[in-house]
Amino acid sequence: MMFLKHKYSTEELITKCRSGHGKAQELLYKQFAPKMLAVCMRYAVDKMEAEDMLQNGFIRVFNKITEYRGEGSFEGWMRRIMVHSSIEYYRKHHKMIQVDMDDSGYEPPVNGIASSSLETKDLLKLIHELPAGYRMVFNLYAIEGYSHKEIADIAGITEGASKSQLSRARGILKQKIEQLEGKHYEYAG
Repeated sequence: MMFLKHKYSTEELITKCRSGHGKAQELLYKQFAPKMLAVCMRYAVDKMEAEDMLQNGFIRVFNKITEYRGEGSFEGWMRRIMVHSSIEYYRKHHKMIQVDMDDSGYEPPVNGIASSSLETKDLLKLIHELPAGYRMVFNLYAIEGYSHKEIADIAGITEGASKSQLSRARGILKQKIEQLEGKHYEYAG
C-alpha cells in the first residue's frame, strides 16, 4: 500500500507507467482526466461521446508513453494525443461533410473577436454549437494551433475545405456574438 502513503510527481508516475504499473496509470489518469475531458468535449457531440474519446486517448497515451522523451510539457504531449484520438474517433463514427470553396471565399486568419465581453465559458458554448465540421476545424486552428495543411491531414479534408470551414465558423460565431451582445464587433487583425 505504498501508493497511498506517498504523493508521486508526474515524472515518477510516467516512469512507473512505462513499466506498465497499473496503479500509476490510475493515478496519472485521475490527475489529467478532467483537463483532457475538456479537450475531448470540443470534438464530441455530447459528454458520453467525449468520455469514449477520453478512454481511447488514454489507452493510446499508455501505449505510447515510452515514446515521451521528456522534452516539453507532458500535458502538451498528452493533449496532442487526445486531439488526434478524438478526431479519429469522430471520423470513425460520424460522416464528415467536405465543404470546399475556392480561395476567394477564404478570409485570412485573424486573431479573434475584439472587445467581446463574453465569458470564456459562453464563448466555448457558442463554439460547441457550431456544425461539427466547422467546430473541428475551428478548434484545431484557433485553439490547438494547427496549420490548414495539418488540419487537412488530420481530418481527411483538403486545405481549401479547412480554410473555408474556418471562415464559415468565424462568420457564424461573429453573428452569434453580435446577436448575444446586440453590438457589432470587428475582427482584430
